[in-house]
Amino acid sequence: MKLLSVLALSATATSVLGASIPVDARAEKFLIELAPGETRWVTEEEKWELKRKGQDFFDITDEEVGFTAAVAQPAIAYPTSIRHADAVNAMIATLSKENMQRDLTKPSSFQNRYYKADFGKQSATWLQEQVQAAINTAGANRYGAKVASFRHNFAQHSIIATIPGRSPEVVVVGAHQDSINQRSPMTGRAPGADDNGSGSVTILEALRGVLRDQTILQGKAANTIEFHWYAGEEAGLLGSQAIFANYKQTGKKVKGMLNQDMTGYIKGMVDKGLKVPFGIITDNVNANLTKFVRMVITKYCSIPTIDTRCGYACSDHASANRNGYPSAMVAESPIDLLDPHLHTDSDNISYLDFDHMIEHAKLIVGFVTELAK
Repeated sequence: MKLLSVLALSATATSVLGASIPVDARAEKFLIELAPGETRWVTEEEKWELKRKGQDFFDITDEEVGFTAAVAQPAIAYPTSIRHADAVNAMIATLSKENMQRDLTKPSSFQNRYYKADFGKQSATWLQEQVQAAINTAGANRYGAKVASFRHNFAQHSIIATIPGRSPEVVVVGAHQDSINQRSPMTGRAPGADDNGSGSVTILEALRGVLRDQTILQGKAANTIEFHWYAGEEAGLLGSQAIFANYKQTGKKVKGMLNQDMTGYIKGMVDKGLKVPFGIITDNVNANLTKFVRMVITKYCSIPTIDTRCGYACSDHASANRNGYPSAMVAESPIDLLDPHLHTDSDNISYLDFDHMIEHAKLIVGFVTELAK
């Protein structure tokens, strides 16, 4: 995820239609999109330099020829009142800070979780094993729940856990699993405890909570539920782009996607005297879905909200949005008060507040249940 506001770029960008493969073969080039229709060919080091300056982007190098970003999304009627409070509160009561602390210890112990590195591959394998264990422990595998790898043309794979419902229309919760040291991406130490180990283990704990509900567990919910852990977010939303482009191509219906990117750092807000609010992202999201998210927070969470903007391609909800699927994003804080340790070797567990992460998990359980059940 980004740290700074989007910066203006002085170099001229080319349109997607007019882009051509550069003749300079001395370094591999990547086509990135900085804003709708605004693209540039860059080297990998130039990508990281942009990220260091706070500029996010889509890496669209491998995008299908003829891809057109969605300009409109289907009109979806979201609930206007809470309908499953008893069920949600019962699930919330099972959420465990201790589980999240335990779960975060291993991924933050890898040298990094960089998408091209063996560490990134190993961490994805470990994470998928934990997701499978959660499904098996709940007994959901007996009713068709499963976890699968979504492979890419780089080492790290994305992970999709599916809990079938009566309809194939899906409710998605996602978080990216990779980490990066922007000074030394391949080999540098990048524990990524907050960015985005926190989001990864938060949605894992929420998955455990959701599977406590027998209606959902037994595949009797109205809609199918998916939990996603994306690979390669730091390199330009690679994993989530590939998944949502695949969904668009195959005609999959998505009722809504909630993204969780960084859920545990509160010191910046505490130092400002704020009541540690969620940061509700208001740009590149679906307004109606975001309104529904606000209702869920009011009912099930014990902290306030504050509106904030994170810019184009700041995290994986933007991939859903770009492919025509309604998405929402809730961050740990306003964007200007995010964890300053991200993308460094200092992004450690010691800076995180697990009570705050539990609030995110409550949101996820409420979001999934109220939208899917």
